[in-house]
Amino acid sequence: MAITLVIDGKEITADDGMTLLDAARENGIDIPTICFHEATTANGLCRICVVEVEGMRLLQPSCIVKAADQMKVQTRSERVERARKTILEMLASTMDLSDAPAILTMMDEYGADAARFPGAARRESEVKDDNPMYIRDYSKCLLCWRCVQVCAEDAQYTYAINFEGRGFKTQIGTFFDRPIPETTCVLCGQCVGVCPTGALKAKREFLLEQGMSPQEISVLNTGRKRRSKA
Repeated sequence: MAITLVIDGKEITADDGMTLLDAARENGIDIPTICFHEATTANGLCRICVVEVEGMRLLQPSCIVKAADQMKVQTRSERVERARKTILEMLASTMDLSDAPAILTMMDEYGADAARFPGAARRESEVKDDNPMYIRDYSKCLLCWRCVQVCAEDAQYTYAINFEGRGFKTQIGTFFDRPIPETTCVLCGQCVGVCPTGALKAKREFLLEQGMSPQEISVLNTGRKRRSKA
C-alpha cells in the first residue's frame, strides 16, 4: 500500500513500511548517514541521519523510523543541521578521522569545527597486527557496529568480535581479547569491507601506506606462508 508524506515541502509517495531514509532517497532527497549500511541492520547509533518530524518533540533517526501517511518531515532545518554539526565536531574531537573521507566531506559541508572541543578525551589504541589479512586500529573506530553485524547474523554467523567495555571505554574486541587467529574469525574480510573509517584495513593497503613496496610485501607474505607450513 502506498502512503503520501511531505519531505522538505515536497509531496512524495512511498511504500507502507519504508523508513524515512529509504523514502527520501527513493525520491531523490539526500540524508547523510554514517552507521547505516545497506548490508547491515539499521540501529540508529550515530544519529547523523536525524530529521525533524512535525508533532514529534525529538529529532528522529531516519534510518529506523517508519514513514507514515501525511507525515511532514524536514531534513535540513536549522535544528537538524545544528545537531549534525555537533555530532561531527564531537567525533572529530575524540577519534582519528584521517581515513574517513566521507565524514571529512560532511564536516566541510556542515562547517564543523574539529577543534571545538579541545579538552575532549581521545580514543587511543595501538594498531593490532595479529593476522595475515587485516589490521585493527581502534583509535579510528566510531562504534558504528557494522563490523560486528556482518560478523554475526547479518552475514557470516561467526561471532568473532563484539562490543566490550562501558561508556567512553567501549570498543570492539574479541572474546578475552584473544588474537584474531585464536577466534572464530574465518578471515572473510567482510568486516573490512563495511568499515567507514579505516579502523579495519587490508594488510596490503596498510603496508603500502607504511612505505613498503609491492615486492617487499610479496617477500614478506612468502616468508609467512613458509613458516605456516613448517
